[in-house]
Amino acid sequence: MILKPRHTYNSPMSRTFKDKLTSNDFLITAEVSPPKGTDLTEMLSDAELTRGWVDALNVTDNQKAIMRMSPLAVSKALLDSGHEVIMQLTCRDRNRLALQSDLLGAYSMGIRNICIMTGDHTTKGDHPRARPVYDLDSVQLLSIVRKMQEGFDLAGNVIENPPAFIVGAVTNTDSSKTMQMMKLRKKTRTKLDFMQTQAVYDITQFETFMESIGDVKVPMIAGVIPLKSANMARFMNKNVPGINVPAEIIERIDKAEKPVEEGISICAETIIELKKLCRGIHIMPIGKHNNTYRIFEMAGIRMNDQ
Repeated sequence: MILKPRHTYNSPMSRTFKDKLTSNDFLITAEVSPPKGTDLTEMLSDAELTRGWVDALNVTDNQKAIMRMSPLAVSKALLDSGHEVIMQLTCRDRNRLALQSDLLGAYSMGIRNICIMTGDHTTKGDHPRARPVYDLDSVQLLSIVRKMQEGFDLAGNVIENPPAFIVGAVTNTDSSKTMQMMKLRKKTRTKLDFMQTQAVYDITQFETFMESIGDVKVPMIAGVIPLKSANMARFMNKNVPGINVPAEIIERIDKAEKPVEEGISICAETIIELKKLCRGIHIMPIGKHNNTYRIFEMAGIRMNDQ
């Protein structure tokens, strides 16, 4: 894979995330979480740590079923601050009316990139008694987005000035999970523009996954999460579907004098290997982006050229 130099997205001659998807660039996206409150100051400061390093910021939608500020509001605030955003939208909290309504609202506010997902069940979050909606699943919602872009809502009514989103989805990377692979292919048949994956730690497993979907032409952006401790790795293996931290990595971080620093090194090494296998990486820190630039530097990723 021949990668072109990276360019900043906030310059007068900037290219959009859409432009970069159709280039040979190695794509970099990062995750930011809305606050559990009304003050955006800390979140915007955290986002600034990624400026010049990433091509777009994913804004999560009540991640892990924990109630936070609307991703629509946060995406707009980030846009106003000069960031390119990918607004996540889950099926868990809205019926088909609300989902379509939010999509139209997002586009009217300047949001051009969305990532569709089903969403964690409410029993896993901080409002376990909340009733999940799941009126649609992610495959159905992806199909509706395409229909909306053709100028019609789900009921067949005409949409004036229809949206023209860049549309993404998410996937796990264990090719032995037949149902997951079937769902991945259903998603790609909705004419996806990109796909982001669950965090990757097992490079051999990811390589097998990429070989198994060799006929799929959707740009694949692999997830990475810096580990902070061996217990964190064990917890994810037990509780987070789709994550597989190999025993040798757990042992390595368990024996390290400075587990956080070892986790940073492991993340950078993983990115170096992923560069050979897919179109980009999506970094999801547990907490803030204070160490993100260090991980990128260690992985040989340069800041966007000015």
